[in-house]
Amino acid sequence: MSQQITRETIDTITNTIQQLFLADQIPWVIGYSGGKDSTAALQLVWNAISALPKEQRLHKDIHVISTDTLVEQPIVATWVNASLTRMRDASADQGMPIIPHRLTPKLHQTYWVNLIGRGYPAPRKTFRWCTSRLKIDPSNNFILDMVRNNGETILVLGTRKAESASRAQNMNRYEQERIRGVLSPNGSLANSWVFTPIENWSNDDVWLYLMQYRNPWGWSNKDLLSMYRGASADNECPLVLDTATPSCGNSRFGCWVCTLVSADRSMQAMIQNDDEKAWMLPLLEFRNEIGLLDSYGKIDDRDRRDFRRMDGSIKLKGGRSIHGPYTKQWREYFLHRLLMVQNQCRDLGAPELKLISDEELREIRRIWVQDKHYFDDRLPAIYEDVTGGPYPYRTDISSGPFGAEQWGLLDELCKGNPLHLELVTSVLSLQQKLRGMAVRRGIYDSLEKIVRRCYFTDEDDAVAYAKQRHENMQLSQTVTRVSLMIAAASEDDEEGGLEQE
Repeated sequence: MSQQITRETIDTITNTIQQLFLADQIPWVIGYSGGKDSTAALQLVWNAISALPKEQRLHKDIHVISTDTLVEQPIVATWVNASLTRMRDASADQGMPIIPHRLTPKLHQTYWVNLIGRGYPAPRKTFRWCTSRLKIDPSNNFILDMVRNNGETILVLGTRKAESASRAQNMNRYEQERIRGVLSPNGSLANSWVFTPIENWSNDDVWLYLMQYRNPWGWSNKDLLSMYRGASADNECPLVLDTATPSCGNSRFGCWVCTLVSADRSMQAMIQNDDEKAWMLPLLEFRNEIGLLDSYGKIDDRDRRDFRRMDGSIKLKGGRSIHGPYTKQWREYFLHRLLMVQNQCRDLGAPELKLISDEELREIRRIWVQDKHYFDDRLPAIYEDVTGGPYPYRTDISSGPFGAEQWGLLDELCKGNPLHLELVTSVLSLQQKLRGMAVRRGIYDSLEKIVRRCYFTDEDDAVAYAKQRHENMQLSQTVTRVSLMIAAASEDDEEGGLEQE
């Protein structure tokens, strides 16, 4: 439902914000993505609070949170980070209680650590592992801390009913449980209330407001409009608090690696509409390579992935194994390509661009060497091959007496059989890890897991084994059911005999 943005409309919302702000000591958390809706919501709050006397402005804190997934589209990430810096300075200068926060996923949860380090396949609708790790957890952890420290919190969001039918339905449902007329319960976080000041605005209402009212922290709303005009999509990625929130892959305000949609049309449009953004073309090409689609529109990466699941088990569907993580070869390839893309983008016009942090590289290396038993330790060599410079953290991790030379020798002895190579290298790595330890508790369990992972000759052997195991289980269940039926029938016969006596 659209409404005309008049002075009376803004005055009404301003009065509502001021009354709600002064009513209690519950701190506010405002979700900010840098897009038009979150900008409008934050701007309304900022202007309303700044109109209060100074002593009332400091009544309580207002926290502005922006979640950086570390794979945000670079142009928008730069925009948001600069905006947060400007907010911090303007808040101090104006005597405002606004505190900006840039939230990021924990190191072990980042996109590249999971995809390149652990081998998680590219996110898809049936395996959307990225949303919770990159977006939901950082935001929810911040809000939960606020609740623990203050008992409650009020979450201010720029969500609108006009965004989609499902969004309107969800908002209308929680509207029935409102308190104070404007606070809806948060469906995913207890003791957290949601305030949506622009819930009934249309797209035109949002833009009309942003063009009529100056941005109070000194950022340019006209530049924001120009950024929107540079792409064909007209959505932004909202603050995500649960998996019910739709994917933001259709938008320029999402992740540049997003494979939850078939194509990133907004990035395509930005490259086509502005020659100065042509440096993003390698990003788009790499994203399309990760999310390569088959003729049915599904990600076609089966041949890149291990036929076993992450835990080494064999799962079947339609008589075929459900493939698990990316193989060692493909994870090394993706790292090489990522560093190459970073170089290409820098050469084409983004000299400061960093697509993967040093901390992520170090964690990926640790996972490869210590968790995956890859004692050939390929990461430093890949880094040096692409960058032309020395890897600065070589001494962080030691693979012991084994290295690339021994790995190559074992590969030769195993005649290129990856399962045999994995068995031998994993046992050697485990032995080296436990060497010198006084207590080797769990060693037999660890060895059993390694043997179970590498028990098969190849994928066909593994599938045959899994099918036979499934048939044996079905046979065992059938025998058990028949035995129980026979036992029950025997009991009935005995009881009948007693009654006759």
